[in-house]
Amino acid sequence: MMPKWDSFELYAEKYDEWFQKNKNIYESEINAIKELMPECKNGIEVGVGSGKFAARLGIKLGVEPSNKMGKIAQKRSIKVMEGVAESLPFDDFVFDFVLMVTTICFIDNIEKAFKESNRVLKYGGYLIIGFIDSKSPLGEFYEKHKAESTFYKDAIFHSVEEVRSFMEKANFKDFNYRQTLFQPLENIIGVEPVKEGYGKGSFVVIRGLNSF
Repeated sequence: MMPKWDSFELYAEKYDEWFQKNKNIYESEINAIKELMPECKNGIEVGVGSGKFAARLGIKLGVEPSNKMGKIAQKRSIKVMEGVAESLPFDDFVFDFVLMVTTICFIDNIEKAFKESNRVLKYGGYLIIGFIDSKSPLGEFYEKHKAESTFYKDAIFHSVEEVRSFMEKANFKDFNYRQTLFQPLENIIGVEPVKEGYGKGSFVVIRGLNSF
């Protein structure tokens, strides 16, 4: 069985180009993440991909299993460590935050990955997860058509409640939420608003505070 990130290795440039063609969606997601980002910049993005999010958010370090995706991120001045979310190549208590954007649907063991994030965080650090809510119209569409998708064919989509439950099991608490993408993607002609909470927007950001 091929790894879930194999498509990203084969089609790294195609993935990166998607954001250029869908700038309003990309900007909407960036804005939602920004609202829950801590001011400090001592953090990492796990599943950094081509670096499209890290570069805009001022993150200089990422973890990525796909060599080709990592090389694109390096061109954006991001230091990339090869690895997976379940086994991060860092010591304990190093970072102020860990960010994952559209990554959890490709992780084999989410609970283990979140515990790893907690391990590398300093006390009072944050885990920030950006993802497509499986209960949203877009999440349902992706699930229905994932066999036809280059990138999502092996993805497992999760609801907000499921992601929060995984975070709680990994000892995160005090959750904050942001949501955006309130229309079908083909109807989006401008940058979408960002609102608190979840349940209406297809793209959701959850931030949890670590505890031990």
